[in-house]
Amino acid sequence: MMNQTKNILITGAAGFIASNFLNYWVKKYPEDKIIALDLLSYASNINSIKSLINKRCIHFYQGNICDHALLDEILENFEINYVINFAAETHVDRSISSPNIFLNTNVLGTYFLLESFKKHWGKNNKPHNWRFLHISTDEVFGSLNLEEKPFNEDSSYKPSSPYSASKASSDHLVRAWHDTYSLPTLITNCSNNYGPFQFPEKLIPLTITNILRGKKIPIYGNGLNIRDWLFVLDHCSAIETVIQKANPGSTYCIGGNNELKNIEVVEQICYLIDDYAPKLNIELHKSKSSELISYVDDRLGHDKRYAINSSKLFNELNWKPETKFAEGLKITVKWYLENIKWWEPLIKINNH
Repeated sequence: MMNQTKNILITGAAGFIASNFLNYWVKKYPEDKIIALDLLSYASNINSIKSLINKRCIHFYQGNICDHALLDEILENFEINYVINFAAETHVDRSISSPNIFLNTNVLGTYFLLESFKKHWGKNNKPHNWRFLHISTDEVFGSLNLEEKPFNEDSSYKPSSPYSASKASSDHLVRAWHDTYSLPTLITNCSNNYGPFQFPEKLIPLTITNILRGKKIPIYGNGLNIRDWLFVLDHCSAIETVIQKANPGSTYCIGGNNELKNIEVVEQICYLIDDYAPKLNIELHKSKSSELISYVDDRLGHDKRYAINSSKLFNELNWKPETKFAEGLKITVKWYLENIKWWEPLIKINNH
């Protein structure tokens, strides 16, 4: 399977993780045929993959994963043998105010993808080497206390937000389609990703862009909530490893081994921007970026801690994260400083 040329459908292709994965994969496997599908909703940005489209490295379709006819057309016309499902609504705050959108995309969308892939796979005599990889999250496992061990593949599902409940539902569907129909599915549950091309509603890009605009940095509650941070390119290499080596029906947890409190993350960003853009504080009439930190009311049902044990992925497939948080954060901050034209137009959308 390692040397098999692949015809891959990437859903949610203009989103944060998928756009990084597309750039990563095309560079490494230029012989593969890539079909990129994205609805181009608010959190997608076609500019993240524009160069790949212009160079005809990928074929791009604007469309919805709930469009059964479109899925059937793409799978058949391009002889797709791999599907990687990145498509999802992911922002917890938005799931609290508009849960219906999350149920539609994350649950029904996954169902339609599974059904189209199952039909296409069946028509082609159910090849053993096809794959359907579903990208999920550690949030399906709920919250950990400080003394509890990190989540692993055997952890119980205890979602606590409409977002995580919708992702848990989609995981169950993928697992059921494997167990019931023998569909060659895979599931990965990753920790918090960070890096270039991330929409500025998430903690790290929100902090960076707010500092650059002289806006307050909102910190939920006391800022002591803990997350495990995974650099997006490490996530891409983990997905590559799973796609190339994992057996159908497998599930893998992907973590970055970088547990940090939210306030620690924000303070590190403030320090880096003060170092990289020293004139900025003078322009904004402040002595340091940390003056912009502002504590706000905590999010409803805010999970205390997430942590991931990736030892199964290491022991079975020999993968581990390579990027230390300090190194990845430097890359990320520099990227946002150098790509203002990418994120500035998105700020208006974020202030909907």
